[in-house]
Amino acid sequence: MGLRPVPAREFGGGAGPGGQDGSVPYADPVPYAGGAELARRGEPSSPTGGERASAAGRAGRAFEPPQAGAHFEGVLASGARPPSEHGGGAFDDLPEIASADTQLIRRTLSEIEPISDKVTSYFYALLFLHHPHLRELFPAAMDAQRDRLFKALLTAARHADEPEILDEYLAHLGRGHRKYGTQAEHYPAVGESLLGALARYAPNTWGEAAEAAWVRAYTTISQTMIDAAAENELTAPAWWQAEIVEHELRTADIAVITVRPDQPYPFRAGQYTSLETPWWPRVWRHYSFASAPRTDGLLSFHVKAVPAGWVSTSLVHHARPGDQIKLGSPAGSMVVDHGTSNGLLCLGGGTGIAPIKALVEDVAVHGRQRPVEVFYGARSDHDLYDIETMARLAREHPWLSVRPVVSDGPTNGLSGQLPDAVRKYGPWNAYDAYLSGPPGLIRSGVNTLRGIGIPPHRIRHDSLEELVGALG
Repeated sequence: MGLRPVPAREFGGGAGPGGQDGSVPYADPVPYAGGAELARRGEPSSPTGGERASAAGRAGRAFEPPQAGAHFEGVLASGARPPSEHGGGAFDDLPEIASADTQLIRRTLSEIEPISDKVTSYFYALLFLHHPHLRELFPAAMDAQRDRLFKALLTAARHADEPEILDEYLAHLGRGHRKYGTQAEHYPAVGESLLGALARYAPNTWGEAAEAAWVRAYTTISQTMIDAAAENELTAPAWWQAEIVEHELRTADIAVITVRPDQPYPFRAGQYTSLETPWWPRVWRHYSFASAPRTDGLLSFHVKAVPAGWVSTSLVHHARPGDQIKLGSPAGSMVVDHGTSNGLLCLGGGTGIAPIKALVEDVAVHGRQRPVEVFYGARSDHDLYDIETMARLAREHPWLSVRPVVSDGPTNGLSGQLPDAVRKYGPWNAYDAYLSGPPGLIRSGVNTLRGIGIPPHRIRHDSLEELVGALG
C-alpha cells in the first residue's frame, strides 16, 4: 500500500523517561462535557447530517473491527519512542517523493494545523457524544490530551512512507497499550470521530480521495498494533501489580521508591516504564528504572514532585510502604551496546541520573572493562541528591569517573552548564553518548556532542516528544 502512518507518543504528564521532571501548562483546558459544552463555546453539538454521511458514516463501515484487543488511544498517543525527532514546520525533512495517499494526508494536515485545538476538541466531543461508554477508559481530567491527536497526525504524515521504521514503533505501541484493557470494537468509533472532525475542519482538502487515504492509513495503524498486542498477550500480562516496599525522601521534593512486582518483570538498564497510582486511576506517568535488573526482582525509581503534578506529588508526599501501584511494559532504547568496546559518555541532569546509574551497574555486571565518564548536573550541590551513590560506584570501579556539574551558586565540583563541562574534557571519539534529563539539556547536549565529533548514531536518549509529554 505504501502508506503506514504512525501516531505520536503519549503526551501525558509524569516525571519523564530519563528521569526528566517539570510541568507543562495547557492553556485554556477544554472540558469535554459533550454537546452542551460545545454549544456553549459556539461549536455544533454534533456534525451535520451531510458531514456524518460523507465521513463518519462511511468510516464506520470502512473500519472493520480488528482481530484482537488494543487501546484505541494508541492511534492518538504513543507509548513508545517515536522513530525520529524533528523541528520547524510540520513537514520539514520529509522525503520529496511521497505516495498519493501520503500527499493527500499531508494536505489535510496543513489545512488543520492553524486550528489544531478546535480539531482535537471536536474529535473528543464526537467520540464521547456518540460513544459515551468509552469515556470511562480515559482519565477523569482531559487537559493533558488536548494536543495528542494533532501531534499524532503530524508524526503519521512525517513517516507515512517509512514502513521499515513504523512497523517496530507501532508494534511497541500496541503492546504498551494493553494496560488500558480496551477491545477491538473500539477502533471503528475512533475512526468515525477522526474522519468527522477532519471533514468539518478541512473543507478545502477533504473529499472522497482524502477520506479513502485516511481510512487506509488508520486501518494499517490499527491492525499493526493489534497484531502485536495479540502476540504479546501470549507471554506477558497487560500490567504488573507492584507493592511499595521502601520510600526514601532524599530532598523535600525527591523520593527514591522501591517496589516489588507481583511477578517477574523483564527490562533492560536504561529503559523506563509507566506507573499508575491508586490516587489517580487511569492516569499513567513515565519513570526510568534507577538500577539494572536485580537478583531479588525489586525495581527502583527516582521521583521528583513537580508543581501541579498529580502522580509525582502523590508518589513523593503520599505514598508509603505497603501501597500498591501498577506498572506498564518496559520501553525505551537508551541501552548499552555490549557488542562494542567503546566507552560510555553519560550526561545526567536532575533525576535523569537514575537511568545513568542503571547503565553504570549494567556495565559492571557484564564485567567488561570499558571506560565510563559520567557528568552529573544539577542547579546546586544540594540538588545532587544521589552523588554519594555515584561516588561509591566510582570508588568500586576504577573504569568509572563521576564529575558533578552545578549551574548555580558555589560548588565543590565543576561550575556551569552540563554540555559546556563536557567540552573541557575528552576527546570523545571512542565513546558512545547517553543523555538523560530535561528537554533543554537533551537539545543542548546533542548539539554539543555532534559539534565535538560524535556521530548521531552513537548518541542515545529518550525522544524529546516523550520528555515534553511525560510530565506531572
